[in-house]
Amino acid sequence: MTTQPTSTGHAPVNGLNMYYEIHGDPAAGGGVPLVLLHGALSATGTSFGDLLGPLAEGRQVIAVEQQAHGHTADIDRPLTIAQMAADTVALLEHIGVAQADFFGYSLGAGIAVEIAVQRPSIVRRLVLASVSINAGGFHPGVLDGIEMLQPEMLAGTPFETEYKEIAPRPEDFAVMVAKVKDLDGRLPEMAGETFAGITAPTLLVLGDSDIIRPEHAVELFRLLGGGVAGDNVGLPASRLAILPGTTHVTVPYQVDALVPMITSFLAG
Repeated sequence: MTTQPTSTGHAPVNGLNMYYEIHGDPAAGGGVPLVLLHGALSATGTSFGDLLGPLAEGRQVIAVEQQAHGHTADIDRPLTIAQMAADTVALLEHIGVAQADFFGYSLGAGIAVEIAVQRPSIVRRLVLASVSINAGGFHPGVLDGIEMLQPEMLAGTPFETEYKEIAPRPEDFAVMVAKVKDLDGRLPEMAGETFAGITAPTLLVLGDSDIIRPEHAVELFRLLGGGVAGDNVGLPASRLAILPGTTHVTVPYQVDALVPMITSFLAG
């Protein structure tokens, strides 16, 4: 269960009334907040419900909900990674956050990558869980399966339950599913050299049975300077963690593994 936030709000940014909630002490963790970016079809609770409380014990955490997800109502525009990244940056500027660490899961990881590329001064450190920079990063057939997704297939799941409990227009669930399918059908392809240009130290996290191929995670790690003999040349600034016995959906539930790993990495 998600812990109770210390404050919540809606920011009027880019035509959205964008929801956010703040947990923890703003002075903790050196005063740099950790921004949580949820996955597709999800919101703060289903993406970070088990992690949020432990992460907020040592720092301020800001959870953001994107267009058509959670408490943020949809507007008349498609979902795109670039637009959601711009919305997130605008929200942080609206609430006075000049720099933050970012923890993105799945879709949220893609948004975090876009922010790190387009607005590097805002990003101190990155945690990217289940991230891909191109369609080849997914196991064969995964994206085809998403194309076949219908709202009724999610009936009774935590995703539908969460949406219908907190969305401003619960009847828009099918619209949200359709927009996510459209987004997944035209995911941007990022060049390896662009990803390699990310300057923020990055922790890459993957389930060993994720929808992302482990080879892709290793490729991304190498692009960030990893995959070296650390005893000879020193540890790279970025890190790679593959969680055993873990699927894509269960990555955020690996609390005992993730919390110490993330807090240690963010502490530098």
